[in-house]
Amino acid sequence: MVAVPSRLEPDASGPRPVLEVVADLRARVDRLQGRSTPEPLPVHPGLAGLLEPRAGGTYTVASAGLALLMLAGPSAGGAWCGIVGAPELGVEAAIELGVDPARTVVVPDPGPRWLEVTAALVDVLSLVVVRPPEQVGPGQAQRVAARLRSRGSVLVPWGAWPGADAHLSVSEPRWAGVGRGHGHLRSRQVKVAVERGRAPARTRTLWWPAADLSVRPVGPGEDRADRRPPDVLAQDEAPVTDAAWGA
Repeated sequence: MVAVPSRLEPDASGPRPVLEVVADLRARVDRLQGRSTPEPLPVHPGLAGLLEPRAGGTYTVASAGLALLMLAGPSAGGAWCGIVGAPELGVEAAIELGVDPARTVVVPDPGPRWLEVTAALVDVLSLVVVRPPEQVGPGQAQRVAARLRSRGSVLVPWGAWPGADAHLSVSEPRWAGVGRGHGHLRSRQVKVAVERGRAPARTRTLWWPAADLSVRPVGPGEDRADRRPPDVLAQDEAPVTDAAWGA
């Protein structure tokens, strides 16, 4: 991943504020990727048909796993993406979901000017995940929204954000693989909900992860619990934990 140093970066002339580093990075990305008329962003197969992020939109998520899932679709499709203020997001889990580390800009600790850093990245990247360290006011959110619309980018706050277009959450986790006091946790089903204003939430049940560690919708005829008996698990199957996926 393209890491932007936390807070300050020293060089021959002294420390450089993170905003200057971001500005240099923006120029580099602009040279590599022109910003023409924005096209609809691709989504991860687990969200296809459930959510279609529009250019200029803001979509809040309730967990690290959902933040990575939102990042994975555009990144796997070749878009440049960014992560601001969320060092908890696991690189390994991101790559397994399809995130391209070579096109992902990470600012783990942007400092008190985190909102300016986020706005600067929004100007050049297709999608930016941000974990706000403090409450965001309506005026601040409106200014960022104006930049999103003008640049055709998408913002994914991990947490509350005024005026967001939709909110994604995960509930009802059910693990499969343990029975009669033994076995490995090896697959899980969860319900993903997308809420828009006062409209009824749209939901989908996903394998997250499936036995092969993929994230995908539960198909027709698939049981809530894995059909394979837990006492016939292969000895080399490693357990999977919630912490590994952060959903």
